[in-house]
Amino acid sequence: MDSSTNALLFHETVEAHGHLIDSHIMERIFDTVVECQGRFEVEVFQIGRTNSDASHLRLRVETPSREQMDQLLGQLLGFGCTPVDGGDAETRVVERDCCAPEDFYSTTNHRTEVRHGGRWIHVQKQRMDAMVVVRGGEAFCRRLRDLKAGDAVVTGMRGIRVIPESKERDRLGFAFMSNEISSERQVETAVRQTAALMENVRRERKKIVVVAGPVVVHTGGVEPLSKLIRGGWVDSLLAGNALAVHDIEASLLGTSLGVRVSDGRLEEHGHRNHMRAINAIWHAGGIPGAVVSGRLQTGVMYECVKAGVPFVLAGSLRDDGPLPDTLTDMNAAQDAYARHLEDAGLVICLSSMLHSIATGNMLPSWVRIVCVDINPAVATKVSDRGTGQAVGVVTDVGLFLDHLSRKLVQA
Repeated sequence: MDSSTNALLFHETVEAHGHLIDSHIMERIFDTVVECQGRFEVEVFQIGRTNSDASHLRLRVETPSREQMDQLLGQLLGFGCTPVDGGDAETRVVERDCCAPEDFYSTTNHRTEVRHGGRWIHVQKQRMDAMVVVRGGEAFCRRLRDLKAGDAVVTGMRGIRVIPESKERDRLGFAFMSNEISSERQVETAVRQTAALMENVRRERKKIVVVAGPVVVHTGGVEPLSKLIRGGWVDSLLAGNALAVHDIEASLLGTSLGVRVSDGRLEEHGHRNHMRAINAIWHAGGIPGAVVSGRLQTGVMYECVKAGVPFVLAGSLRDDGPLPDTLTDMNAAQDAYARHLEDAGLVICLSSMLHSIATGNMLPSWVRIVCVDINPAVATKVSDRGTGQAVGVVTDVGLFLDHLSRKLVQA
């Protein structure tokens, strides 16, 4: 044993609870200690004896320096490890709007509690990359841009308890509901289990939110998605300007990006059709106005209006037009997305990488995400950016929607 190992002067005792073995959390805790040049001693380990019983780990960790200890505690916090002698969470008052204290605690998307007044309180509106504000005996996630002077923001790493989502021992038949991403997963199997999950979410009275890109239109997914909307399987639609534009172009002019939906042939002068579609909606005063006037009679956006399904179209720098219904203020669009994601039990992302990643960043880790895309890298990127609960289905999105609508909607 070298001298550096003997000089581990700083120590802490931490505890963790949960399905530590099934979720491979315990081994990740041990690996993290070693990677931070520390060492550990297991003081207590009690394994849960039934599917519902949690395991309990009590660990003494040591590091050569206070800086390394602080780094280690920060990483262990994400695995659900809490210092035994942590005391209450420390807070500092915000002095100026949108300016957090330097040592603010940055949240994960996992369930979080903070110790305040000698008791643990649940942090509401959980999301990643936020601050925790304590007010009136309650705690809330707050984005940086929403901080106000006078807010009490949690700082440091003590008095904070993170509860990671555990791998279920009983998966209720959803065998594909892991974050493994494979093009070899059978579409029929993924569809059957997604449909079962949607039915389960309905029984729990949670919302099903669809995030969709224009590929839905290009691959023939308009009619099956329309059937799902008519059948009551979609509570909110989140998209960009492009989905609505090409959906309306297909409805009004029979083309998508100037290509005929019926036979895949290029329409003469079809390159201007999406602009004609945008112009028509501006003449109607917006998408709802086009439906009411009878100008728009088919398509995803038509079905949303007819069924009273709310939609949000978030604009971007590359948008043509955009449509009058598109939110071009990014903060306003993000706020609108977040409102419609409240109480969601399932989010289905359909071939829209940027909107899928953005949506995942707003969600707590216990909300399921099914990400459907022909490119496996999309589902991987969604998962890598912190949305570990995302399930990737690598297939043609039009084919997936067709199978799903047949499974859920009676003809």
